[in-house]
Amino acid sequence: MQNKTIFRALLLSAACICSFSIQAQDKKAKALLDQVSAKVKNYSTIIIDFKYSLSNAKENINQDSKGNVVLKGNQYVLNFMGATKLYDGKKTYTIVPEDEEITISKVDENDNTAVTPNKMLTFFNTGYKYTLNGDATVKGKKIQYVKLVPMSSKDQRKEIILGIDSQTKNIYNLVEVGKKGTKTTLTVNSFKTNQPLPKNQFTFVKSKYPNYYINSLD
Repeated sequence: MQNKTIFRALLLSAACICSFSIQAQDKKAKALLDQVSAKVKNYSTIIIDFKYSLSNAKENINQDSKGNVVLKGNQYVLNFMGATKLYDGKKTYTIVPEDEEITISKVDENDNTAVTPNKMLTFFNTGYKYTLNGDATVKGKKIQYVKLVPMSSKDQRKEIILGIDSQTKNIYNLVEVGKKGTKTTLTVNSFKTNQPLPKNQFTFVKSKYPNYYINSLD
């Protein structure tokens, strides 16, 4: 009986130590994410060149694309997969040269489920459980990884791995793993901040597209 009591006490102690260790890891992950958010808020402008990879072994899908995005506050211009998406703070203009078509739509600022370029660097602030997920040296940079698990059961993503440059506290890459096996990876090739931008950077100029069909969803 005494041995059983001692064994139970040891199990309880081990569980407590494990729990404290997990909580400590969570706090460190939260502190790291807070540093990333703070840095982003202090930048007047951000220009990112990135590589985007999509894979699904079951569906035999393996695709790579490149793109770039210019950010200022909640405004952005995203060039990706042959299309341009411009958000001026009120409306989104999706410009597709191949089809000579422009779609204009309003954005619901209260929709927290919509992942847009201006939320890409701060999306992790709410709705996730997180913990540190190891580190690695990539191209001479020490990258610290944080694993985020969506709290909503409706989210189709199983987990998200966020790679953060330990020195600059900027995001290096973002890996999303879907519940159905799809994996997407966004890797930052260049990250420039506080660059001067043209005054009309986030202004849609209709005259530039004289032959385009305009589809307004307002």
